[in-house]
Amino acid sequence: MSSTQTADVTTPVAPPISPPGRTWVRPIGWARRAVFFAVCTGLAIIFIYPFIWAVSASLKPRESVFDNKIVPSNWEPSNYRTVWESASLGRWLLNSVEVGFLAAATVTLSSAIVAFGFAYFRFPGRNFLFGLVLATMMLPFAVTMIPVFLIWNELGLVNTKVPLWAMNLFGSAFYIFLLRQFFLGIPRELFEAARVDGDNFFTMFWRIALPLAKPALVVAFIFELQASWNDLIKPLIYLQDPNLYTIPLGLKTVLDGFGQSGEMQWEIVLAATVIATVPMIVIFFLGQRYFVEGIAASGRKG
Repeated sequence: MSSTQTADVTTPVAPPISPPGRTWVRPIGWARRAVFFAVCTGLAIIFIYPFIWAVSASLKPRESVFDNKIVPSNWEPSNYRTVWESASLGRWLLNSVEVGFLAAATVTLSSAIVAFGFAYFRFPGRNFLFGLVLATMMLPFAVTMIPVFLIWNELGLVNTKVPLWAMNLFGSAFYIFLLRQFFLGIPRELFEAARVDGDNFFTMFWRIALPLAKPALVVAFIFELQASWNDLIKPLIYLQDPNLYTIPLGLKTVLDGFGQSGEMQWEIVLAATVIATVPMIVIFFLGQRYFVEGIAASGRKG
């Protein structure tokens, strides 16, 4: 006995395909993005507002400096000419550039050498010695200020620019830690292959470690350049000749000079401050890509 049975077969229906070039964003995801960008924009405005206010106040007449108007009612660009002609800002800027680049270059190279040694070599007591290096970060500058001054005085280098950067020849614990973390992330096989090819330790450091650590080196360089540019204590201790002043000590001179007449000329002081601030902003933007990459990469290594 034969019978024919018919079965209903349900054909799966494919989901609708969105036209090319269109992406569907969930309302919740879009709202989170909007909130994120709004918060970032608000924080950016908060951080940049003091500088914008300083630029605006430096372009106002004396009686309107503190009226809190971003756009001045009366413009006084002559404030910049006044401070430039009254103080040796050009010379102080060049001194700061010289000291800053020497300090940043020396501390970056010396710290990289020490960091490579801690990252590559395996020797007894390595971790203990590295811990001692990091412990120096807890030593306040005030503790070593007088002994270090006596050393430079015995060498006859007080009232020169050498003490402002030469101390960086011995590295910095913070930069050693930062660069060591980066070097630990470089595959050790690269160095072993270089050793097989006949490279010595110096050529491995120069040809392999340094090029691969470029973002971290830029971070150390920018950090130290900014620290040297804003340093007032060391120039105040070691410099007596106004022609050797760096920009922080020069700004103190401007502040003292334009406040002795009984009425503080804040518009002139703020004009000098803006001139001293702009170079650091330019340098940060030039190295921003390496700066962010180096900070992120160093944080991942361990």
